Amino acid sequence: MTTDIGTTPAETLSEAGEGARVEAKPVPPARHALLHGAIVPTMLRLALPTIVVLVIQTAVGVAETYYVSALGTDALVGAALVLPVSMLMTMVAAGGIGGGVAAAVSRAMGAGRVRDANALVFHALVLAAAFGLVFTLALRLGGPALYRLLGGTGGALDAALSYSGWLFAGAVPVWIINLMSAVLRGIGNVRVPALVTLVGAAVMIPLSPFLIFGIGPIHGFGVAGAGMAVSGYYTVAAGVLLAYMVRGRSGLVLRRVPLEGRLFRDILGVGIVSALSALQLNLITLLVTGAVGRFGTEALAGFGMGSRLDYLLIPLLFGLGTAVLTLVGTAMGAGNQARARRAAWIGALMGAAVTEAIGLAVALWPSAWVDLFSHDPAVLAHGAHYLRTVGPVYGAVGLTFILGFASQGGGRPLWAFLAGTLRLIVAAGLGWLAVGLGAGLDILFSLVAAASLASAALCVAATLSGAIWRPGRE
Repeated sequence: MTTDIGTTPAETLSEAGEGARVEAKPVPPARHALLHGAIVPTMLRLALPTIVVLVIQTAVGVAETYYVSALGTDALVGAALVLPVSMLMTMVAAGGIGGGVAAAVSRAMGAGRVRDANALVFHALVLAAAFGLVFTLALRLGGPALYRLLGGTGGALDAALSYSGWLFAGAVPVWIINLMSAVLRGIGNVRVPALVTLVGAAVMIPLSPFLIFGIGPIHGFGVAGAGMAVSGYYTVAAGVLLAYMVRGRSGLVLRRVPLEGRLFRDILGVGIVSALSALQLNLITLLVTGAVGRFGTEALAGFGMGSRLDYLLIPLLFGLGTAVLTLVGTAMGAGNQARARRAAWIGALMGAAVTEAIGLAVALWPSAWVDLFSHDPAVLAHGAHYLRTVGPVYGAVGLTFILGFASQGGGRPLWAFLAGTLRLIVAAGLGWLAVGLGAGLDILFSLVAAASLASAALCVAATLSGAIWRPGRE
């Protein structure tokens, strides 16, 4: 009898029956590298393509904003109203539920449970369809009220609804891309998602202005065209990625299987908590922005310039974090907790070192960043004030972010969520309280920095104590 690739000897003997001759296939090279390869080179091999993908996606977003700005203020404001909702969906899909998918697949492959890993592909597809439909229907029915709540009126509200209608019509393909990419990340295949994104970017950048403005006698669709371009890209890309998964060239095969509650629990047990962590990150920014806004427009603009750098760290940390998740999850599935711990700490220290270097640089020379966005002395002063206060603790942010991904791979994301809750309480809760009692921006920005240190301390304590590691073999 011949076993499936990756099955354990115990599983093979159980299937073959007592006394049967076992002929085991060799461990696939990709899985061998995840389980036995040098950690740093393997981690970088997994991280760099993902980082490149996220940087390119950011560039495409900037290009689309530039195109929409040419339509006038109403179109630009309308797109800005939709952006937080779109970003929230992407963060929940990629880092939340997608993190649960990658963690479940990596642990299954590490344990040699290839049948479960294959079944998880179909379960991920079902979840993608379900969550995508929820977003489509929610924004179709609740979009007008939501965008009014965010301040949309008149032409800006009309533009938001036009853009949102087309954008979220493609929510299911967006979820399919993110969850199928998470499946591939879980087995260490980061090249295919990167290739799909690169080709998509090459198509999107010329397609978007064509649909927005038209060409020659062909009229454009205005801001709706921007939504059409995004939905069209994701629809085609989702079809390409699904065809790739059906053919099984990745090592896993997408095929219809009976749905099992335990496999949904494997994904959602990590994914739901991770999605809540993504919500926390957005809520912290929203609430702190509101508190800063009480000090005037210049303070708000300065804080916005500084906090924009916070968001630009996410592609770097997400790329490294997903690599850590894959290594930790695979090692935990194989019962090699020592390797999982090493991968977590190496990744966390790498993330902390890079982000701390960036933070110290902007704290010492804030003008190198803030001068890119404004020439107003008051705005520049507030932006520099924020960076000088918060920049020195960027390393703590990087440490927390990466250990959060490690906790996903270990199957215990609750500690990352608790760290995020602590950060929310200190930065937003105490921040609003302090401002209400008459404190200035010095205190508010110091609380934001203290919140990052507190959440990092909790993550480090949980990791050192072993609380984020599931005992035993998967």
